[in-house]
Amino acid sequence: MMIPIRCYTCGKVIAHLYDEYVEGLKEGKESNELLDSFGLTRYCCRRMLITHVELIDNILTFSSPTR
Repeated sequence: MMIPIRCYTCGKVIAHLYDEYVEGLKEGKESNELLDSFGLTRYCCRRMLITHVELIDNILTFSSPTR
């Protein structure tokens, strides 16, 4: 779905970094370099960005059933 606003473990706000993270990956930058440049040093915050899967585009293709 959508990236959580805060890290589940420590509570640091991380959602604003996700778009920059994805753009950096598309440009060919390494994941660890991007996370270091964002100042994410905790493993829990890094995990939130690395493991997130954006599914909203897949879900929106389904239509609701009509009765």
